[in-house]
Amino acid sequence: MEIQKKKKFTVSASPHVRSGETTTGIMLDVIIALMPALIASVIIFGAKTLAVTAVTVVTCVLSEYISRKIMKRSNTIGDLSAVVTGMLLAFNLPVDIPLWMAAIGAVVSIVVVKQFFGGIGQNFVNPALVGRIVLMSSFPTAMSTWAQPYAWKGVAAVTSASPLAEIATMFNSGDVSTAALKANQALPSLGEMFIGQRQGCLGEVCAVALLLGGVYLFARKVISPLIPALYVGTVAVIMFIAGGGSFTFMMYEVLGGGLLLGAIFMATDYTTSPINTKGKIIYAIGCGLITCVIRLFGSLPEGVSFSIILMNILVPHIEKLTTPKPFGYVKEKKGAKKA
Repeated sequence: MEIQKKKKFTVSASPHVRSGETTTGIMLDVIIALMPALIASVIIFGAKTLAVTAVTVVTCVLSEYISRKIMKRSNTIGDLSAVVTGMLLAFNLPVDIPLWMAAIGAVVSIVVVKQFFGGIGQNFVNPALVGRIVLMSSFPTAMSTWAQPYAWKGVAAVTSASPLAEIATMFNSGDVSTAALKANQALPSLGEMFIGQRQGCLGEVCAVALLLGGVYLFARKVISPLIPALYVGTVAVIMFIAGGGSFTFMMYEVLGGGLLLGAIFMATDYTTSPINTKGKIIYAIGCGLITCVIRLFGSLPEGVSFSIILMNILVPHIEKLTTPKPFGYVKEKKGAKKA
């Protein structure tokens, strides 16, 4: 009698979905989507953009490799998630930040936020954003020294207010009318904001490049447009009201800071955002509300990083409240005796 070989079956929790998508493939799509913003940043801020990005990417990959070796876990650098984290961290940094500081942010992002919690899929907040917040808290001067566009052609870096900080000052003074905004010589025009002719972090300045990356991710069905649209839309509506109906003020708030970068590439992170539609709606609107509260009433002109991190923390509770009930489920009445 021929002995049949025993077949092993993998038993796991639902849902069970057959798909040709892999983590590596998804991360490669994200890297491709980030390339327009990287190219734009090189054009605007010069070759040092590549140096900062290279340092954060290489440090992230090495940190993941070494930490997993020490923790005796399987190697995961091939899934490209560390590369994505490194690129996103670089996009949240000024071009003139000392490279050793950028490396510290990368180590924090990978080792503390990601690997200490088990690796990809286990972190409960976005690693790149935590790396940025740690650097902001530790090195505030370096994180607020902005280079002028085309500084590599001879324009020196200066420590001055970013466009978003200038707008915050105007809002606090009580005049954000279209006329006042256009009369402010410290502000670039909306057209310049759109194409990236302004001060800011590497990956946040060129709105058109970020939108191109977002369109690519939507077309590839890597992310849904629901979270970015609701996040940006919430900010737009609140800022339109706060600005007394000033469309110009609203557009400066949408194009300024890291709103588009955060909404498209970080708020949509699979691990730290809700799965179901209702949860995504609550999550995205929450990100928008917190961003507006910080920008309008906080001491910082930017609020994207903190808003996404705070909503990341609330995701388990959001999913618990919005998870659909199984078909036929009957809620047990209070005080009912168990058989």
